[in-house]
Amino acid sequence: MKIYIVVGSVREGRTAIKVAKWIEKSIQSYGFNTVETELVDLKEWDLPMFAGANPPLTGIYDQPKQQEWADYIAKGDAFIFISPEYNHGYSPALKNALDYLGKEWQGKPAAYVSYGGSNGSRSIDQIRQVGTQLGLVDSNATVEIRDIFARNRDETFKGNEFDDKALKTAIDRIIQYVSA
Repeated sequence: MKIYIVVGSVREGRTAIKVAKWIEKSIQSYGFNTVETELVDLKEWDLPMFAGANPPLTGIYDQPKQQEWADYIAKGDAFIFISPEYNHGYSPALKNALDYLGKEWQGKPAAYVSYGGSNGSRSIDQIRQVGTQLGLVDSNATVEIRDIFARNRDETFKGNEFDDKALKTAIDRIIQYVSA
């Protein structure tokens, strides 16, 4: 099973990449034999603002980058989306990446990780709504990282006992959905 860890921030000095590396390292430490993870960094993908002629739900992809993104995402079995909370919502880069595609998201479980002023809860609420519309399976697994501003002073992010427990639960739920 391949779980894509989607880094939904493209800002300089972003926290999301640190959180993604913590997630990847933590999942590896759980010792799941059937789980493979891969970081999907939207900054590296550099998807232009979606401006295709056809709605993505049609499956008609008229932009080369859109087809490349579709081929890549189709290979994932499940997703963990990481986003900071911006103005009570999630990042525009993640919104754009989700909106690029249609059928490639459908039927695949998703978990959500966020942080910010409300521990990311409002961001997660919005991502879930869009994910449901796209056909992602909401595994009801979230990680809301508290006190991110005080905890993000080092080069690496370290989850606390609550973060670790929530992440482990998220992975267990994703595995259940993929295995069902």
